[in-house]
Amino acid sequence: MTDQTANGTAAVAAKSERIGLLRVLGPVHVWALGVGIVLVGEFMGWNFSVGKGGALGALIACWVIGLLYTCVAMIDSEVTSTVAAAGGQYAQAKHIMGPLMAFNVGLYLVMAYTMLEAADALIVGDLMVILAEQTGHADLDPRPFVVLIIALLAFLNYRGVFMTLSLNFVITAAAFVSILILFIGVQPWNPGAVLQHAGLLTDLPYGWIGVIASFQFGIWYYLGIEGTCQAAEEVRSPSRSLPLGTMTGIMTLLIAATLTWYVSSGLLPWEYLGQAVVPLYDAARMTGSTTLQVFLFIGTMFAATASANGCINDASRAWFSMGRDRYMPNWFGAVHPRYRTPYRSILILIPIAVSFAFTGLLDQVITFSILSGLLGYTFMPINMILFRRKWPLGTIRRGYVHPLHPLPAIVLMVLCVTTFFATYLGFGAQLLAMMAFYVVASVWFTMRRYKYVRRSDQFTMNWPKPVGY
Repeated sequence: MTDQTANGTAAVAAKSERIGLLRVLGPVHVWALGVGIVLVGEFMGWNFSVGKGGALGALIACWVIGLLYTCVAMIDSEVTSTVAAAGGQYAQAKHIMGPLMAFNVGLYLVMAYTMLEAADALIVGDLMVILAEQTGHADLDPRPFVVLIIALLAFLNYRGVFMTLSLNFVITAAAFVSILILFIGVQPWNPGAVLQHAGLLTDLPYGWIGVIASFQFGIWYYLGIEGTCQAAEEVRSPSRSLPLGTMTGIMTLLIAATLTWYVSSGLLPWEYLGQAVVPLYDAARMTGSTTLQVFLFIGTMFAATASANGCINDASRAWFSMGRDRYMPNWFGAVHPRYRTPYRSILILIPIAVSFAFTGLLDQVITFSILSGLLGYTFMPINMILFRRKWPLGTIRRGYVHPLHPLPAIVLMVLCVTTFFATYLGFGAQLLAMMAFYVVASVWFTMRRYKYVRRSDQFTMNWPKPVGY
């Protein structure tokens, strides 16, 4: 590298450091980011758990994995309201655990959200194919719609976070309302009139091993709620907005997940439900009501769009943070001088999402996203225990203190290990391949990038020295 190039790179880096992200978000935007990413899981993907464990097994998975994510939300709310920096769990890891763990957590986040974005784009394409078939236009190619939705949402993220998450709030709320409309439309107060649980619910078809296997796709009900942490550097009051937005988000998702299971399992046989692409829309079709079909088509489209929108936001923030800290080339750590967004990180992830979406393998893409997220959750209990040990209560200001520590961390670790086993039962080869990928990435970081990391520049929190140092 010439001196002129080096000086130019340094100037770009200095400029990106001077231009910070805008602090414009409130609790509503945090809620919209977390729930917006996840709610698509109520419209598709969760139902693969029915194919593993039957309808009742999927309900058990819904609530057990709901407990896992409640622990995630509690831990994240405490740590992120204290470590208020872009990158979420990555920022937590670099402050508490060190560079190698931080690099891996950042990579988990980028891959989990990018794969989820690809799955969302696949759903948008599939919905357009379904609509075309129902209106007499068969053989529609979904790929142009996949590219279009990713490109449009990337452009929206490029232009500004406030507009992006304000839109997410509107379409996420509309998607959630569509679930409530379907729930009311099937007359739950009148069993047997529309819902047929008595005839459709069976015993566990594959026993308790099937229930455990269903945990893998039970994650899809909630995957991404931890994305609220990615907004830490762009909220006006992290100590208030992050815990409030995250905890109300997990409550919203627990309600939505239970209603989704209840309606779908009462309208669709478990054998079909376990492999349906858009189960809530199919459930609406079973009612024979055109109005409900329209609402659920729009709701599914809105949910997939909101999820992809939030995923672009979160993946780019994680990638941007890694670039700013030199875990990746610092070219990615640039902030747009006008829009104050991590524009290079937004653009670089577009072709990755499109390429995975073009595979058309929805269950495989979902599995990659789930496993990457699960690795990140496995880090959280260790991170939380070290956080409390190094900085006990009273030594630093916390925006939120989660109760019953260390019980949530222990429960989270046990459930993560169980879910890894569940994934191995159905997708063992993919699990091993993904682990190999992250091992290779860790070796690359240690040999090629670690020398560029400046540890003294990473600690942005004005904390006292950890206990014992």
